[in-house]
Amino acid sequence: MATDDTAPEAAAESDPATALSETELEALHEVELGLEWAQRAQGCLLEFHHATGHGMDHLSQAEELLRAAGRDDLADAIRTDLLPHGVVDEDRWSYDVLENFQESLLAETRSLERRVRRELADGERHVRERRQEREWKRRADEPY
Repeated sequence: MATDDTAPEAAAESDPATALSETELEALHEVELGLEWAQRAQGCLLEFHHATGHGMDHLSQAEELLRAAGRDDLADAIRTDLLPHGVVDEDRWSYDVLENFQESLLAETRSLERRVRRELADGERHVRERRQEREWKRRADEPY
């Protein structure tokens, strides 16, 4: 973790949080959390994409094994009904869902988060957390 060698008075003067109202600070924090949760959702979609792919790999292997066992009817069902099927409908595969999310909601959320940080906090990230960190450090130096 990086340390801040700036004197507490100088840090407070340059701190974007000192110029923010409590409501603005809370709103900024909520936007940052919104982005973090959207990024988590991307991770879930990535996991979904990979899990779907692994499942399809197993079905492909099952097709080969069923065909080798003389069960062409079951192998054909996998080949024609399942393997070419999308995950949302006939045409949209898991990578389509992932890419669409990344290019729409996630990209728009990132853009808004940057704008809110720029307009409220001069682009600073984690303003609320930095304020809390300074408060805890200040409090640690005080007697009980």
